Amino acid sequence: MQKLSYFICLLAWSITSFATDLTENFIKGTPKISSMSQLAFGPQGILFIGDSKSATLFAIALDDKTAPAKKTVLKIADLEGKIAAMLGAKKSDVMVHDVAVNPLSKNIYLAVSRGRAKGDSYWKLPNDLDDATILIRIKNGKEFEEVSLNNIKYSQVTIPNPIDKKKKNWRGKFRPDVITDIAYANGQVYVSGLSNEEFASTFRKIPFPFSNRVNSSSIEIYHAAHGQYETKSPIRTFLPYNLNGKPHILAAYLCTPLVTIPEDQLKNGQHVKGRTIAELGMGNMPLDMVVYKKEGKDYILMANTTRNAMKFSIEDIANTKVNLTTKTKVPFASEGVKYISFPRLLQQLANYDDKNLLVVMRMPNGSLVMGLQPIKWL
Repeated sequence: MQKLSYFICLLAWSITSFATDLTENFIKGTPKISSMSQLAFGPQGILFIGDSKSATLFAIALDDKTAPAKKTVLKIADLEGKIAAMLGAKKSDVMVHDVAVNPLSKNIYLAVSRGRAKGDSYWKLPNDLDDATILIRIKNGKEFEEVSLNNIKYSQVTIPNPIDKKKKNWRGKFRPDVITDIAYANGQVYVSGLSNEEFASTFRKIPFPFSNRVNSSSIEIYHAAHGQYETKSPIRTFLPYNLNGKPHILAAYLCTPLVTIPEDQLKNGQHVKGRTIAELGMGNMPLDMVVYKKEGKDYILMANTTRNAMKFSIEDIANTKVNLTTKTKVPFASEGVKYISFPRLLQQLANYDDKNLLVVMRMPNGSLVMGLQPIKWL
């Protein structure tokens, strides 16, 4: 779930691209990655891998910095089938957990598992599945290859006080949500998830390059559909973004509050209350969010499990006075900041270039497709 944050990320990349090599203090070897829970790119083509199972964040130096020589045509009709053929596995056993686009090469990276738990839903969501342990790269929009992590340059940092591995997640699985999403911006890697504290919902800021310093804040929000304040439900997907001249985190939760959190409040050891600016209905989980620019204005596109993709105007989010603190009258209805609904049930989103988004969508026939969505049509 790669995030591009226009308020700082592009500036940071432009500066660091010509500054000190950020991999200077990396070590060479084979990182012990137990699960690829989340992927995100940072500056200089560095890939961040969030590993919930080992409660570790990895930074991987990829030899993949060459820009494509010509425009890539990307339209993959049977993504799982093509991955299965490459791995020599059954299509029914393959699951794509996360997708990220290298901003330098435009090659696409996928965290993949080979093996699927019993009783998977139609949506085949990663929360129900075996851990992703395979990193696949799609070059030039069509060439599939497994990325070797043997004898590479990497760095890592341990996530402190992760939630107990014996605790079940919201689906009743023994899969602790130590890392639910990650993003790079402003020289920091942001990490959402759960800790073993009393107020379990935790947001972490980790300076990069890593120095074993992790700043952790507990998060509290008002869940309007439930009619209560919550501290144990983790952020499912988020974006760092500038609102009214100040850095914020725009976060979405299960069932489906949309919340803003001032970035400067996220200090180590602090308990932070987010502002609920929208309630998007029960029975839904947000899967991914990206920010994009169209006709000079910025918008957010959010993918969901049971609701169409939602388009929000950053201007509306920045100007809203909404602060939901009472229970919604209709549980499955929406309140707060308005959005435009697109009749597509998307699973993964990533920024590709200034004219296209990368989208992954489960079709009615069950097949998984990947392609570029022109921003001009959104």
